[in-house]
Amino acid sequence: MKKTIIGALVGGIIIFAWQFLSWGPLDLHEAQQQYTPKQDTILAYLGTQFTEDGAYFMPNVAPGTSNEEMEKQWKAMEGKPYAQVIYHRSMPDNMFMNMARGLLVNIVMVWLLCWLLVKIPVRSFATVFLGSIGTGLIVFLNAPYTMHIWYGSFDLMAHFVDVLGEWGITGLWLGWWLTREKK
Repeated sequence: MKKTIIGALVGGIIIFAWQFLSWGPLDLHEAQQQYTPKQDTILAYLGTQFTEDGAYFMPNVAPGTSNEEMEKQWKAMEGKPYAQVIYHRSMPDNMFMNMARGLLVNIVMVWLLCWLLVKIPVRSFATVFLGSIGTGLIVFLNAPYTMHIWYGSFDLMAHFVDVLGEWGITGLWLGWWLTREKK
């Protein structure tokens, strides 16, 4: 149990540190958060159009549209521009809580991986390392890649680098920690 808890704490911190570097100083995800000098105008206009927080995909069909009309509208939209808008009426001021929640989620995520890995009767460094990389690939394929298939994200490769970096380093740590002999 001690091995799993310590493995999860250190592994969660490794992933948290990688995420900080990736989204902060390294700015790997810049392509998904580009600046436009028109931001004030756009935000002011959106404020006149949306009355509540929400996520919008445009163009879209109105709820209750018949199947025939829906097919007709989707056909007319093909090849034209589209946008996703995630709109919030105010910028939150809760960076500390978001970071604390992120760290906690990372620790739980690595704890779940450790829980699975310690069930392997004969663990090797390679098995633990590859299990960690495999977990990262599952995370990548399930979320960033699947969303990219449908909505074409601009930072797909940054997410892939994140998976290799954060889960690779975590795998190195867990490979050593979970396979070392008690002295």
